[in-house]
Amino acid sequence: MIDRAHPGYDEARAVWNGLIDRRPAVVARCSGTADVVEAVAAARDHRPVVSIRGGGHQVAGSAVCDDGLVIDLSGMKGVHVDPTTRTARAQAGVTWGDLDRETQVHGLITPGGEISATGIAGLTLGGGFGFVMRTFGLSCDSVRSLEIVTADGRVRTVDREQEPDLFWASRGGGRGLGVVTSFEFGLHALGPEVAGVLVLHPYEHAEQVLRAWRDATYAAPRTVTPELLLWSVPADPAIPPELHRVNCVMVGAVYGGPPGDGATAALAPQRQLGPPLLDLSGSLPYVMLQGANTWRFPDGERYFMKSHFMEELTDEAIRTLLDWDSRRPTPESLIVVRTLGGAVADVDPDDSAFAHRSARFNVSIDAGWQDPAMDEAAIAWARSAWEAMKPFSSGGTYVNFAGLAEDAGELRGAVFGSHEERLERTRAAYDPEGLFAPAARMP
Repeated sequence: MIDRAHPGYDEARAVWNGLIDRRPAVVARCSGTADVVEAVAAARDHRPVVSIRGGGHQVAGSAVCDDGLVIDLSGMKGVHVDPTTRTARAQAGVTWGDLDRETQVHGLITPGGEISATGIAGLTLGGGFGFVMRTFGLSCDSVRSLEIVTADGRVRTVDREQEPDLFWASRGGGRGLGVVTSFEFGLHALGPEVAGVLVLHPYEHAEQVLRAWRDATYAAPRTVTPELLLWSVPADPAIPPELHRVNCVMVGAVYGGPPGDGATAALAPQRQLGPPLLDLSGSLPYVMLQGANTWRFPDGERYFMKSHFMEELTDEAIRTLLDWDSRRPTPESLIVVRTLGGAVADVDPDDSAFAHRSARFNVSIDAGWQDPAMDEAAIAWARSAWEAMKPFSSGGTYVNFAGLAEDAGELRGAVFGSHEERLERTRAAYDPEGLFAPAARMP
């Protein structure tokens, strides 16, 4: 246990997002499931506000709470891969970088996030976007079973046959159901090398590129997961210094199969959208792909993100995006358009709590900055851009990109859609006294 008098207190309460400055009463650093059971028992006895920390990378900072108990799973790092059954069992403190390192020994993956420092737990419980989701689905779609400590202190193994409602809710329902201590994932063959596109286009061609990109995504095979960023060129050593911080349109795509002629042909439409500023396309190790963005979003800087799901990216929506992109408050801020469909849409809409299977796009408005004096301006930009994009939205919001705790109440319907009622019934069945409810209100 770490309390406010402990010399490691500030380190224990820090999370990835430097905007979050919460001061819990106690941090319970768990090394295994038995420690989690004890922490939940203490929470039942004393009824503090409870939050659960896995990787601590969620933008809303829901891993920590003020004046309550943090059940910290970040030390639970066990991973076991069975290449014969193509499964992996991973504890809840594992990051995607940890998991990829173990599965890639066998040329296998489970679809994970776009930053290797992200924890597997929070991302998977919220659904789980990734670079190959159109080929292999969301992270939650690969979950075979999970172990969870519920509010009554029981350790439950849940899957489609055992506790099916809890299994349903844990795949896309976010937090507040209990403390997930481990996941069993199904694995897919991919790697060690993957083929991808990364093309930077001049900003003066932004509208033309966006329209061409949109049209190309409609025809993209499920083996290709396209993505587009409106950003400033990062200070990457692979990029000429004279381009650093120059505004651009970045087009990325990953092929969910072996590199070769098939990958080249499938990716070609994403690579041919106009005269490039810089073309960095090619093959690279899967673990390098997964880690490529980590340094671009360093620990301790300040972040605020809000998102919309969209059925279409109309010309008017494109112009609105570009209008708000032109007002970005810092070079670190960006707008990301991700594509769904393919394997994501193959899953029955009611198979899991993730409520946005039919969406074609997710638009994420990501403010990033370093100076605390910029807090108000950066957050205001992201909120205003999000409001401006509302007319083009399907009404849905991704739980992992849903703003801060104060945004949670107004967004619950948008996050969980038609699944909200069933999700609340499941929460009430497993946590009738609301032991985990405060954490659930910080999506």
